[in-house]
Amino acid sequence: MAPAGAPESMSKSPPLHPLLQQAVQLSVAGRNAEAVLIIGRLVAEQHPQALAMMAEMKWRGGMVPQDPVGAREMWRRAGDLGHAQAATTTTNLLANGVAGTRDWPAALERLRQEARRLPQRKAALQLIEKMSLDGRGDPVRQFAPEVLAERPDVRRVERLFTAAECDYLRQLVDKEYEPSVVNDASGRPVRDPIRTSDGASIHWMIEDPAVHALNRRLAAVSATAYEQGEATLILRYKGAQEYKPHFDFVRSEDNQRFKTVLVYLNHDYEGGETYFPEIDLKVKGRKGDALIFTSALPDRSVDPLSKHAGLPVTRGTKYLFTKWIRERKWVP
Repeated sequence: MAPAGAPESMSKSPPLHPLLQQAVQLSVAGRNAEAVLIIGRLVAEQHPQALAMMAEMKWRGGMVPQDPVGAREMWRRAGDLGHAQAATTTTNLLANGVAGTRDWPAALERLRQEARRLPQRKAALQLIEKMSLDGRGDPVRQFAPEVLAERPDVRRVERLFTAAECDYLRQLVDKEYEPSVVNDASGRPVRDPIRTSDGASIHWMIEDPAVHALNRRLAAVSATAYEQGEATLILRYKGAQEYKPHFDFVRSEDNQRFKTVLVYLNHDYEGGETYFPEIDLKVKGRKGDALIFTSALPDRSVDPLSKHAGLPVTRGTKYLFTKWIRERKWVP
């Protein structure tokens, strides 16, 4: 297994340098300080695998101090030295501007080069070429949300995503779903008793330029900035799975979660409606439709009317794109 903070896909890449294998074994044995020293020596020698491994560790923090900006630079160096995964990560971060400079045209040029040899990057490029975007990757088209409720402010946008975009998102995370979990009193992950779905995160490192363009579309239609959004989460509900009544609001003195955007990635299922019990509003979107609603009142307190649920799916499988939005910039 990879050391804490290193990507699981690392073990599927070309064989690790013997010293990195030793570092992995030391980390598994709890000897993290020794593992970091070994990786650090190879980083000093500009070894691409070591650079990529240290970048992941710096991104997540734990074994070393968290440093997203430093991590991004290490991925760039590793990519320049031939590490394929580090190169695509660099392209993704260049497109979304997380932890550094955003350069959409440069990211697209890199994506075109990657698309010549990588089928997944080719698919991302083909999707982008069908979008109406300006030079910054923002949508040219404007959308007119339909107001479903005044309080909480609930709005629907029909066909915000195309069918092809919905299919792409589902395909992208098809093998990545894990049970939704929370930490118990001892800090151990246990199955979430409120959200019984499975989830897959499209976090900023793997948010390719096509997904980033979709997230900028979400920001535009919700009258927010991309940088306010948390990482994308795809939820899958099947076999009577549900999200019991809850609030998306997260109390924070500095930067509260105040708005949610949901995009229905399919509609060939029964049940599974989004339900606001306090105002008796039930919504079942069709493929590509978006639902936008607020969770906070003007005084920054939770709006009790924003309680909502994902009702149990009674037939088939429901796929939902979820974006939680903060008051101010959230990305590093």
